[in-house]
Amino acid sequence: MAPGRHNGRSLDWRFHGRSWKTPNPFNLQIREAALNPDSTRSQNSAVSSEDQNSAAATRAKLDPQFYSKSKSDRSGERGARPVQTVIDLQALGKKIKSKSILTDVTLQISNRVTGLLGPNGAGKSTLIKILLGLVRPSAGTGKLLNHDIRRDKLKIRQLVGYTPEDDCYIDGLTGIEMVQMSGQFFGLPGREALRRAHEVLDFCGIKQERYREISGYSTGMRQQVKFASAIVHNPQFLILDEPTTGLDPEERERLLRRVRFLNRQFDMGVMLSTHILPDVQLVCDDVIVLAEGRVRAHQSLASLQNVNHWRLQIMEVNSSISTLFAQQLRQPGLRIEVAIDGSWELIVENDTRWGKDQVAELVWRTAAASNATITCFSPSQESLEAIFLKAIGGTNHAHS
Repeated sequence: MAPGRHNGRSLDWRFHGRSWKTPNPFNLQIREAALNPDSTRSQNSAVSSEDQNSAAATRAKLDPQFYSKSKSDRSGERGARPVQTVIDLQALGKKIKSKSILTDVTLQISNRVTGLLGPNGAGKSTLIKILLGLVRPSAGTGKLLNHDIRRDKLKIRQLVGYTPEDDCYIDGLTGIEMVQMSGQFFGLPGREALRRAHEVLDFCGIKQERYREISGYSTGMRQQVKFASAIVHNPQFLILDEPTTGLDPEERERLLRRVRFLNRQFDMGVMLSTHILPDVQLVCDDVIVLAEGRVRAHQSLASLQNVNHWRLQIMEVNSSISTLFAQQLRQPGLRIEVAIDGSWELIVENDTRWGKDQVAELVWRTAAASNATITCFSPSQESLEAIFLKAIGGTNHAHS
């Protein structure tokens, strides 16, 4: 690529020896209409009657209650599209001098939305840099979209969209120029890059502000421009590093909704690195927890939060009934603890035999056999914060 020229407000980037074939339609205007029907399109955008009909059809299919559904309700909404491995890492390690930043990281990350969690210095940023080919691993192997992370760095960067945590705009450029230039970096011709830049900015809710210089944007608006620059070339995989920093609650929800929409409707795999646990709870399917450069947990969010505690109270008629009831409840894989308020905690200890139905059946059958009267029987689900703290418990967070 030859150097670009910045003449006033016009950018002219030249590419030599490379042809570009426009990818399959990625009509973000239609999707913006589906997500925000009242949004105003930019003055340079034109939508045909056919596109308007498509937008109406898309809007009709979009479930407005989608984001209020529980995780279990959403699990089957990918339709027939299979879950595929996008990132495959084997015993990956990184050392700087004698200091280990990552140790024996073995992961298979799918084309779903994966949350990357960890305290400061856990190695999250280093892992992302290795995936993008910006840092070379000291040990192990890895593939991203079937491309080797050591040999195919440029190919990987063409297929991946990335939003860094820090600001990365060029002073003096407007929002539309910045996103257009990002498209040209990925090989889009100038006119196509401009068209796509308008589409993704419409999708991100940036209206006339796109014609102002980015240096005058708020933090939230700069985050939206970073996100637009990451998806302008229709990547197959998206890496987001703290994408909701600086966004107000409404903007944060809209951004996460767009992430979920891209994944669900266009099979765009996403890795979301964040410290904001409610973001993970809202949008992620799987969760990876890193601490001290090691993988402490990697499971689906549903399985991490699987119910394995039940609160149980019985009416105290006489001690013999309570004793008999407790004795019959003690089964392999189950543990009973007494809480401060006198209630019992029935805990499943990593035994797959005891699902919700099996535990409920045991409790009611045992109550009938021992003539016990149950006054309270309710499941207790661990919060994501409790799971996170348990996974990193006892670690020292010294890495950068």
